Amino acid sequence: MLGDILYINEKHKKTAAELYQVIENKRSGKIVIAISGESGSGKSVLSHCLATEYKKAGIRAKILHTDNYYKILPELRNKWRQDNGMESVGYSEYDWNTLNSNILSFKNGSIADTPCVDLLTDQVDRLITDFSTVEILILDGLYAIKSEEVDLKIFIDITYHDTKLAQISRGKEAQTPLRKMILQKEHEMVSALKPLANIIIDFRFQISDSK
Repeated sequence: MLGDILYINEKHKKTAAELYQVIENKRSGKIVIAISGESGSGKSVLSHCLATEYKKAGIRAKILHTDNYYKILPELRNKWRQDNGMESVGYSEYDWNTLNSNILSFKNGSIADTPCVDLLTDQVDRLITDFSTVEILILDGLYAIKSEEVDLKIFIDITYHDTKLAQISRGKEAQTPLRKMILQKEHEMVSALKPLANIIIDFRFQISDSK
């Protein structure tokens, strides 16, 4: 999303460099990589660092932030969740049809119309992306690895209890009672996706196979 803030440190760079080697040892063509984890766990930072590794190697990697695929805009989402209850928080909040359509455009090497939320204007901009020369697609987001169109699924195994400082430093929402309930619900939904992962990143930001 436009206006988001990333804080990158050496552990993120190191893990991204290791991931790059793991992926390239197995990759034979275009690949869709998804990185999921709880709020503040480092999904966007790791995605950025991994894409940077590919850029250094002369390979084009595109990041799709799944926060851009929520059906409800950020400034309206809390009110919508209050009106619809905590059961409304979760997988159904994504526009999966648009996300999966954009993934298929990447696989086909075609041009796609992708959403991009501007946090400063609270508007959804439309980006035209030409996937014909893009080799790597990286999805990052709470539920990104749930998509059946993903080839490699990475899970950052850090809970929202461990990421409070990261959430505050990045300007995330204040820790109100509603926010705490939402984080707990997201924790339940994201944790349920861990068994889908091919690679686990632990709390020390080290890599291990999940299988």
